[in-house]
Amino acid sequence: MNQNLSQTFLAITRNSTDLEWLQGALAPLGQVVSAGAGSLDELLALVDVTFASLVFVGLDRDHVVAQSALIEGALEAKPMLAIVALGDGMDNQLVLNAMRAGARDFVAYGSRASEVAGLVRRLNKRLPPVAANTQLGGLTVLYGTQSYSDGALLANHMAQVVQKSGQQTLLLDLGLPRGDSLALLGLESSFHFGDALRHLRRLDATLIDSAFTSAEAGLRILAYASSDEPLENTSAAELYMLLSALRQHFQHIVVNLTGQSDSEALRTFVSHCDKLIWYTDQNVLNCRRNLAVLNLWREKGMKLDHARLLVDGYLGSVAPDAETLGKTFNLEVIAVLAANAEVRLNAKNQGVSLFELAPREKLTQSLRALGERLAKRSEGLVKPKAISWFDRLRGTS
Repeated sequence: MNQNLSQTFLAITRNSTDLEWLQGALAPLGQVVSAGAGSLDELLALVDVTFASLVFVGLDRDHVVAQSALIEGALEAKPMLAIVALGDGMDNQLVLNAMRAGARDFVAYGSRASEVAGLVRRLNKRLPPVAANTQLGGLTVLYGTQSYSDGALLANHMAQVVQKSGQQTLLLDLGLPRGDSLALLGLESSFHFGDALRHLRRLDATLIDSAFTSAEAGLRILAYASSDEPLENTSAAELYMLLSALRQHFQHIVVNLTGQSDSEALRTFVSHCDKLIWYTDQNVLNCRRNLAVLNLWREKGMKLDHARLLVDGYLGSVAPDAETLGKTFNLEVIAVLAANAEVRLNAKNQGVSLFELAPREKLTQSLRALGERLAKRSEGLVKPKAISWFDRLRGTS
């Protein structure tokens, strides 16, 4: 996961407002991931894949019996887990129920961020150190607010370069319009993103080999289907478990999220990737839309130290130039891609890669260099073993 985040916390809250309050309070310490509606099995699975040692559980009068049972069940399965209850600080009965169930502490909804962060820091000093999973593959996200097929075109080429470097690579295409990564290469698929979510427990090497679409040099592609639910309807818990499962089978995953609107699901990808490539062009209107999202995330305390700016369709004679854009976004410019409109159009219409169609073009060379840069980040990772993710959860690997 993104090394800029020091810790992952899990939370079961009443609503998204409570979750955002907790995320804002703990932003300097790490990422708060929603653990769904309160299923013990889902909570324990998330603890296993996130290596979380601290869980927040919201309590209310109408469901306190079930919520207390959840705390007791989680601690019975994971005795070293620390659970902090959330609720109405004026309700003494909730506080008593939380303590009896085994919660380490109680936090009232709406408490000051400094109080919540201070409590977590104190608890962390008494918790055992968290072991990181060094077997997870690299994760690169390409994101920009623009919704057109060039996002898929660029993600395709970056993923191809990483695959050809000798690393098992997956292109996870969740950009808009849907499924362009497949269409650009003249490929079809019967297994899509929604299918992967529905078959999380079966997502092993056998299923990947038989169901995931294979492109040039063995690159695997998992894309949106037209019938899949919108990304914003996917829970952070589902995405976290899917990413953890996929990263145990691939040495590098390139995710295309161009065109997606801001959502908890999108932020989950952004917060847990190793490299965020922010995709824009010189169009001032597009820049404004991108900056609106970027500045919102910064205001909410999201860690974006791993973000870099990619300027596409670049024309040196047009303002703003790349240097100005980098200063405006306050991001290092990782690449500047030439417009080459004719070459792009030919590649799309003919269903072939730029590496085959125009290997000497500046655009092609820049994409190759960018892909090679990504490949270096994960070249030392151990080749994933051909065992099921469910076996890993059960501790049999």
